[in-house]
Amino acid sequence: MQYRTLGRTGVQVSTLALGAMNFGAIGRTGQDEATAIVDAALEAGINFVDTADMYGQGESEEILGRAIAGRRDDLVLATKAHMPMGEERNHRGSSRRWLVTALENSLRRLGVDHVDLYQIHRWDPATSDEETLSALTGLRSAGKIRYFGSSTFPAYRIVQAQWTARERNLGRYVTEQPPYSILQRGVESHVLPVTEEYGMGVLVWSPLASGWLSGAIREGREITTNRSAVLPERFDTERPVNRAKLDAVERLAKVAEQADLTMIQLALGFTTAHPAVTSAIIGPRTPAHLHSQLAAADTVLSADVLDAIDEIVAPGVDLAPEEKYDTPPALLDPSLRRRR
Repeated sequence: MQYRTLGRTGVQVSTLALGAMNFGAIGRTGQDEATAIVDAALEAGINFVDTADMYGQGESEEILGRAIAGRRDDLVLATKAHMPMGEERNHRGSSRRWLVTALENSLRRLGVDHVDLYQIHRWDPATSDEETLSALTGLRSAGKIRYFGSSTFPAYRIVQAQWTARERNLGRYVTEQPPYSILQRGVESHVLPVTEEYGMGVLVWSPLASGWLSGAIREGREITTNRSAVLPERFDTERPVNRAKLDAVERLAKVAEQADLTMIQLALGFTTAHPAVTSAIIGPRTPAHLHSQLAAADTVLSADVLDAIDEIVAPGVDLAPEEKYDTPPALLDPSLRRRR
């Protein structure tokens, strides 16, 4: 396992991080399997674990908390807040009112007295940066979090938050967690240059592109990944955007074969090769999935392989732009771009 410094914090984290989204109802990974996954991950040298309150409405945190009991100090623990937690309108967002409550709930579910990294799951257009950063700075001063970061923020919002932190003398986001894979490279053109400018750690999620780069999705095979049941439109190969992804996967499979790599090694080796990236978050549902991904822990892609990938999916290009999660609200809601 390789290790890198998390931004400018001085904290050393493994280049593969364990994501716990599948623990519980989402991935149908129960306590015994989750504990086995955590055991194997720590044994392999992974020391960074990431979850969120909204994964299974708290179930992931509860399962993870039981799995890490007695070895809290052996790992860097991260969770997130912002997404809806129930129907109550104020049980969501990035206000001080909610973040203080959400963190207390997360600490209780995880069975710990602090988290190392507390992340805002998405940018909240209804809440000012000053409100959110002030709340996070206070939680850090109280010793309940060590650092805080953003997740899936547009580049301009990352810049705005850094400016607000400086102008208001508040703590700043020290990490960003964007989606990044061979098939979705848009962050290379805007987010990653910004994180490098501010010295932020980058923890990329979905490096296997929701299973498209796992090796299980190939021409002529039935697509049976867990995500295909939740978002079937993203795996319907009759749609042109998915056809383009499948064509790219077939070409990438040849590159992997010629380099004597699995598709997983190719995909994870690609994301961790970028100088802005600290860790790639893997989200195994079973111990078998974990072991297939751990095989990429020490993968270093040659320049020839990286060049071949660039020829298949150009730098800075998203093959499925509509699947982005950091699109400015005005591009999604016509009323926000029309003068009244």
